[in-house]
Amino acid sequence: MPSLMKKSLGHISAFFAYTIFGFNIIICRDLSTLALISPMGLFCFRAIGAAVLFWIVSLFLPKEKVEKKDFLQIFIASMLGLFLTQVSFLKASTMTTPFDTSILTPLTPIFTMFIAAIALKEPITLKKAGGVALSFVGVIFLVFNTVRASGGVTETQPMGIVYMVGNCIFFALYLGIFRPLIAKYHVVTFMKWMFLFSAIVAIPFDIKELVHLNMIALPTKYLLELGFLILFATFIAYFLIPIGQKALRPTVISLYGYLQPIIATVMSIVTGMDRLTWQKVAAAALVFTGVILVNKSRAKE
Repeated sequence: MPSLMKKSLGHISAFFAYTIFGFNIIICRDLSTLALISPMGLFCFRAIGAAVLFWIVSLFLPKEKVEKKDFLQIFIASMLGLFLTQVSFLKASTMTTPFDTSILTPLTPIFTMFIAAIALKEPITLKKAGGVALSFVGVIFLVFNTVRASGGVTETQPMGIVYMVGNCIFFALYLGIFRPLIAKYHVVTFMKWMFLFSAIVAIPFDIKELVHLNMIALPTKYLLELGFLILFATFIAYFLIPIGQKALRPTVISLYGYLQPIIATVMSIVTGMDRLTWQKVAAAALVFTGVILVNKSRAKE
């Protein structure tokens, strides 16, 4: 695949994956803050559902053998990129306001830039640092002007901040370290083992809830939300992320995380909870200018 086409596909995949993650924030909070399903229970459903889907899809693809020495790395990747990242986020969503979650999310690209510099020798150029900083300023400007706490959690707890910072660090480690391993295997092969390992680790922690939860008693709305989380926010989004990782540098991938607070703003406008202002337009311009700067930065020969 030509380099330009590969990069374009990477950008499209990252864009749609993080767009889905933007909706994921709202739906996860809706399910977990109402105590319908615990954070660990929510992750178990997602891990099991996605593992089943990826293994089914793999049956229709050419068989790809994973080298024995890579299984340990894939296990560690699943802990950082799935288990720890998702569980810490789901726990944080029950202990932080939407405002504070949006403030903390942009930390991921900052962590990713430094981790990639250490693990993959990805240089921190002046243009790249400026792009990250510009996007960060854009998001902060956006949330300070548009995001307000509403429903569920009304006050952020200190542990919620700890969980959210942990979430950013775990996912940054995943993005910054495992790009070479991801590039080695087909997306479906890599993700079917990632989700299988995550499900195996998660199930013992939540076996009682999985056995006793009465799914039939859940309102249709929440069953549909759970279905969205499993099919779109887990299976499809995590299918798209490795495609982006194969084509783009870790820092560029992580910058698409800035789409999440923008999506929250758009949704609030569509539902009549907010309105379009010059601050929102300016913030979006800062964010995407930063993405372009990072994407165009090049390592010195």
